[in-house]
Amino acid sequence: MKKLVALTFAAFCTAAFLSYSYKTPAPQPLTPECYVSCFTTEIMDQFKAEASTASFAMMHDNPIPYVAADPLGKPVTFKAADGTNAMGYEIRSKKKSNKWLFVIQEWWGLNDYIKKESETYYNDLEDVNVIALDLYDGKIAATADSAMKLIQSVKTDRLESIIKGAIAYAGTDAKIYTVGWCFGGMWSLQSTLLAGKQAAGCVMFYGKPENNVEKLKTLNCDVIGFFGNKDRSPSPEVVNKFEADMQAAGKKLIANKYDAGHGFANPSNPVFNKEAAADAHAKAVAFLKERM
Repeated sequence: MKKLVALTFAAFCTAAFLSYSYKTPAPQPLTPECYVSCFTTEIMDQFKAEASTASFAMMHDNPIPYVAADPLGKPVTFKAADGTNAMGYEIRSKKKSNKWLFVIQEWWGLNDYIKKESETYYNDLEDVNVIALDLYDGKIAATADSAMKLIQSVKTDRLESIIKGAIAYAGTDAKIYTVGWCFGGMWSLQSTLLAGKQAAGCVMFYGKPENNVEKLKTLNCDVIGFFGNKDRSPSPEVVNKFEADMQAAGKKLIANKYDAGHGFANPSNPVFNKEAAADAHAKAVAFLKERM
């Protein structure tokens, strides 16, 4: 009799659990609920899931074609951590310097617009080596559809291998600074984590933040972020959670929030906000100079 009662109770509990599971829908990407419950995988897997949604693609109108004139830098090849070749766009300091700024592309790839941004930071900073990393191994997207395909095809191991190779290329005495936008904002923070004790300053523009507090505890430098209150990736709720996570990790985050949408700092984006972009850039440069 006792066995029968126990079996009946177990069956009831199983049925109740299954009923709850089927009735409770999984949180959707780009929602505040997903920041907590969906993010049980690595950051790139999270981003791939989000970047596969139509709502994410709609935030990225095709960029206005831009061709850099009289480039300051030159293409460079270095060894990735996996032993293969990796590429970038490098502008060397006129004076010998152990300061290195890694510029991380948007989801479009290392296009001429990112090279232009690299030159801008080079001119605004002093005695710094700038290298824009080519995380797509030479591929560039001109439409949201093609950018989605590139995001889906790229492997996290390859991205980390390129970044680790760049750190080794800079040298063991290099002070590593990073800046990036969207996809690059996410990887600006991830590059800082990979740089370990060499990390000296991180700038991220509306990139997906790391939400693993244990990982954030390993940060070796301060982070400054620039976010739009009209953005959905990351949304204001996600940014607030990031602030709380950084506080829990005992790390400094300077969060700047603007009445702007996703991609507000990119002149080729229809939601470009000139005032917010100028303010953000000035603060980013000041942040980096204070730590150089």
